[in-house]
Amino acid sequence: MENLKKEIAGCTVCAASLPLGPRPVVAFDKDASIMIIGQAPGTRVHASGIPWNDPSGDRLRKWLNVDRDTFYDDSKFAIMPMGFCYPGKGSSGDLPPRKECAPLWHERIWEQLPNIQLTLLIGAYAQAYYLPETQKQNMTARIGDFEKHLENGFLVMPHPSPRNQLWLKKNPFFESEVVPILQHIVADSFKL
Repeated sequence: MENLKKEIAGCTVCAASLPLGPRPVVAFDKDASIMIIGQAPGTRVHASGIPWNDPSGDRLRKWLNVDRDTFYDDSKFAIMPMGFCYPGKGSSGDLPPRKECAPLWHERIWEQLPNIQLTLLIGAYAQAYYLPETQKQNMTARIGDFEKHLENGFLVMPHPSPRNQLWLKKNPFFESEVVPILQHIVADSFKL
């Protein structure tokens, strides 16, 4: 596992396309029971090297009902984005995650994590990759089917970005129905 982490840390596969250069941001341990798969690091996370170390992470920890120490305990949560490095700025936010990372690294990381009980698929990129049969659904429909996905070990979630405030306001079912189930699973997993 340590060799894999070093290999990831030294990855330069798409360095020429990264405006801030490579700085893969992942966290995992063989004992982790919950996997978090998001999009890609933003500029704040790139600067700190700490996943979800931004306002989106604050909201995610609130949804999980965990403090920072619990969240950053690799033996509890594994964090593996679709793109491991900051992809750059687009016309309306960050660019999509680089497509090289998931095929190159995800399976190798999964092989190191025998205890994952739940995988959080945060945002459309993670959901499209891991639930390709749902690509024709919009985010609201996909999250509305959360119980079906939960049976297969996935919990589909919107990105906790402040940019999604309007979606959350229009779809209060996520915070009133899905988040309590998520919090129950997390508390049960870690005996919180």
